[in-house]
Amino acid sequence: MTTPLNGLKVLDFSTLLPGPFASLYLADLGAEVIHVESATRPDLIRLLPPYANGQATAHSYLNRNKQSVTLDLKDKTSIELIRQKISEFDIVVEQFRPGVMKRLGLDYAVLAELNPRLIYCSITGYGQDGPYRDRAGHDINYLAVAGIAGHSGREKDGPPPLGIQVADIAGGSLHAVIGILTAVIERQQSGLGQYIDISMTDCVATLNSMAASAALAGQTPQMPEQEHLNGGTYYDYYQTKDGRYLSVGSLEPQFMQGLAQVLDLPVLLEKGASFDSDDRKQVKQAIQAKILRRTWAEWSNTFAALDICVEPVLRLDEALNSPLAQARKWIVQVPVAADLKKTEPQLACPIKFSRSQARYTFSGQSLGEGNWPESSQ
Repeated sequence: MTTPLNGLKVLDFSTLLPGPFASLYLADLGAEVIHVESATRPDLIRLLPPYANGQATAHSYLNRNKQSVTLDLKDKTSIELIRQKISEFDIVVEQFRPGVMKRLGLDYAVLAELNPRLIYCSITGYGQDGPYRDRAGHDINYLAVAGIAGHSGREKDGPPPLGIQVADIAGGSLHAVIGILTAVIERQQSGLGQYIDISMTDCVATLNSMAASAALAGQTPQMPEQEHLNGGTYYDYYQTKDGRYLSVGSLEPQFMQGLAQVLDLPVLLEKGASFDSDDRKQVKQAIQAKILRRTWAEWSNTFAALDICVEPVLRLDEALNSPLAQARKWIVQVPVAADLKKTEPQLACPIKFSRSQARYTFSGQSLGEGNWPESSQ
């Protein structure tokens, strides 16, 4: 089997999470990624604990399969080197604030003159124009500005601090990959590359999807614990006797009936589909009272044999070692270095092809350990 993106060459100037996660997918799927880093100002992801095999685990994962080269982008010699080599690359990924690459002389206009087939993707918090263009931000800020935090969480407790970076990854990284590969396909027809402006806030705002449709066309304000899927109905999490939680998503009639039978709750069938807020509260309180009678393990065993959209809330370590994770091969052993037998467990690329496959050649390299493509030497 072959990697599906074999032959694509990517020059990656990004740091931290959004850009590196995007180029990780490209690298895993076969693209040759050259990761340009500063020798004096290392990517903070290299310093973030915990550590394993002598370096940060986040770096080892996010920058696997990539060649790490160091350049001083304030040095004219480095800029000239990039300009000389740019004709060999298909894609540039960068994550600086708007205007930085132009000041360096490495913006799309300059590089496209040297390589008209170049696809150039800029990932920023708020986009290349608009009132927030020059504003700093992080994932939590993008979720706030995009309106997602405003209709998430509990009415009394406010927005929840999430365990993952939704705006960085689902907003920035994945939309960048979609945009880049779309441009690659378009280039097959036009013969030309193009510029891609990825705003993490723009992109994550589209994940409001159904809620935004209700707010826009339906003129229905979206508030925490008021709608079908944000805690307004019995579609929610419920605490067990020992302080853990179950997820209940039994919305469809057949699943609702199954849940009502297991819990012996006729009120669920009577009022589970009601739009009345008092009815909804009554149903949720009844379910919670039942769930509190037994432990997480007891409920897990009960619902494991039933197909009614109820699952235990797993801790991350439990999820990573679950039968599902093992069966679907969530985890792969990645060589610490290309020439070493020692490996490190990491999340695998989740995309499964019938003919192609991902690759796991080596973990993130030491700073400056990598090489430019052979053809450029």
